[in-house]
Amino acid sequence: MENAFNISNNLVLLGLVEMEGLKYLYCALSIVLYLFIVFLSIIIVFVVFSDTRLHEPMYILISNLVLNGIFGSSTFFPKLIVDLITSSTTITHGNCMVQALCVALFSLLELCAFTIMAYDRYLAVCHPLRYVVLLTNEKVIKLIIGSFIVTFILVVIGLILTWRLPLCGDSINNVFCDNMSLVVLSCVDSSVSRLFSASGTILYLCVTIIVTILSYLQIFVVCLKASRESRQKAVHTLVTHLLNFSIYLVGFLFVFIRYRLGSIDLPIVIHVFLSVTPIIVPPLFNPLIYGVRTHAIKASVIHYLQKMDMWPKWSNPWKHSAPVSVISDNWNQ
Repeated sequence: MENAFNISNNLVLLGLVEMEGLKYLYCALSIVLYLFIVFLSIIIVFVVFSDTRLHEPMYILISNLVLNGIFGSSTFFPKLIVDLITSSTTITHGNCMVQALCVALFSLLELCAFTIMAYDRYLAVCHPLRYVVLLTNEKVIKLIIGSFIVTFILVVIGLILTWRLPLCGDSINNVFCDNMSLVVLSCVDSSVSRLFSASGTILYLCVTIIVTILSYLQIFVVCLKASRESRQKAVHTLVTHLLNFSIYLVGFLFVFIRYRLGSIDLPIVIHVFLSVTPIIVPPLFNPLIYGVRTHAIKASVIHYLQKMDMWPKWSNPWKHSAPVSVISDNWNQ
């Protein structure tokens, strides 16, 4: 049995093999997407932290979301770009574990970020008079730090259980590494690793999805009693947020269940497409959905562009914007 173990330190990413024929096209597209994500996200984070009018829970949460998007895309795009340029299709076992750690951390933190933002909107809409007491900047930062610590511990434990498993194969049906990609290559009983990974992820999913859905349901109920104009704005906002969350969730769930459906043999291109969806789509659209379309952030961005002579100075970005405290009650009006 021991002779069957894979003694090679390198693993083959079959997704990169599939991309070889159009590697320069994929490389150019990856560079454009990565720069777009980083550029938009950095602008949003900069204006939120530099403009004291935006030092409120909602904008801190938006900054946290786009920062996580930079982290997630950075775990994927730089290596992919280098691999496409150099025609490399392999990754060392150690680097694979590091990438699996980062991908899992990003994925779970993204879920948690969506959940905290939904809870923030629930408090702002359903308890507007007590909102400033129920959710302060300090409490938001504690929620973000606490979610990171809990998530990091869960991910590290899962990867430690995977690290000890000897491997019989060296081929991964993807363009990046994740925990289950390594577990399925194991030569020995991996039930402990599978059980911990499944139970931890299911618990995490249940908590975040239930809190998110209940929060938006409560918001929807309150908005039904509001004026027609307010109701239309609220429904538009809810649909936009839930659509972004749903797109991410579909990709996340596929990554979670694909290796647990051993009888289904999907083409590698399907594996790659669905697997990269939660890593590419949220970081790409979050800065647009939660940043550019938020009046206060957009006004602040224009203000700084005017200071750098990159925007017409006759335009007053704050002229038609409500105070930040009002905008907080009408997210993405």
